Amino acid sequence: MTRSIVGLSLPLVALLFAGPVRGAQSAGEAEGNRMERKGNAEEKAANAEKAHGEKLEEKGKAEQKAGKKNHNKHEQAAGEATEKKGEAIEKAADARADEAKQMEKSGNDAEKAGVKAKKAAEPGAKN
Repeated sequence: MTRSIVGLSLPLVALLFAGPVRGAQSAGEAEGNRMERKGNAEEKAANAEKAHGEKLEEKGKAEQKAGKKNHNKHEQAAGEATEKKGEAIEKAADARADEAKQMEKSGNDAEKAGVKAKKAAEPGAKN
């Protein structure tokens, strides 16, 4: 039984380790991948910043509400300022996220162009 398992698994393991031999990435593919990774990182950072802006906005609204309840004009004004600051941070983060998505899209396009160029340069490729 053990001999049959070893006998069957040995060629399978050899195929897994050998796998399809991948050629080196072209410059277009590498640049596209780099742009895509950078876009993903930027988008993640922008989403975190947006969440911070939302929390700040909620905090400002709560502070403003407490100021109205306690008839405290200073607290109410501070709440309004905090809310506006949160909205501004959120708006800036949205713009940054849009730029990051565009960067990611450009990276995908560059990568596709690199793959096409690589395929066209291969011997025996159809033109």
